[in-house]
Amino acid sequence: MGRKKVEIKRIKDKSCRQVAFCKRRKGLLKKAKELSTLCDVDVAVVIFSNSGKLYQFSSANSLTGILQRYESHVEAEKEISAEIQVAENSKYSRFMTMGELLQTTGRQLEEASADDLTVTDLSHLENELQSALTQTRSRKTHLMLESVKGLHEKEKLLREENKLLEDNIARIKKNRKVNEMSTDSTDLPPPHVICVQQRVTLNFLQ
Repeated sequence: MGRKKVEIKRIKDKSCRQVAFCKRRKGLLKKAKELSTLCDVDVAVVIFSNSGKLYQFSSANSLTGILQRYESHVEAEKEISAEIQVAENSKYSRFMTMGELLQTTGRQLEEASADDLTVTDLSHLENELQSALTQTRSRKTHLMLESVKGLHEKEKLLREENKLLEDNIARIKKNRKVNEMSTDSTDLPPPHVICVQQRVTLNFLQ
């Protein structure tokens, strides 16, 4: 008979709720530690009980370091989303690419027609330039984040390859040492041959 499926809802009984909290809290922290060890990732868990007591786990040396990384990552994503949103909401970005915006702006700013531009035209040009600049910054930030992510992955692969190389070197040294010991033992003649050689030597001396 299998275990009864627990309905996921608030436990009304206070004592049962406290027991469930203790068991599941320990299980959650254990799973977080296993995830960190097995997958070589940084994990942070923060739990506040009903009474306000803090329970935490950090796979790194400091929970604060992981939280700071999280905040910086969230801020970077917010900046990218904001810049992309501005670009999407721009009047000209809906039907022009970044290259087309720059080309249009360049043509309209030529000396032959620059003096004929009105305030409205200049405002439009300013909006076009701002939209192109926003798209450029967004693309730059995205490429930089992708580059950093790729470098982290390459660093992890290099660490794994270095470990494998060290293990292979250690295994080769161990096998070489065993082979040298076996070679030294096989070079010695058998005991009965040594005895015969000793008797022959004694007879010769007599």
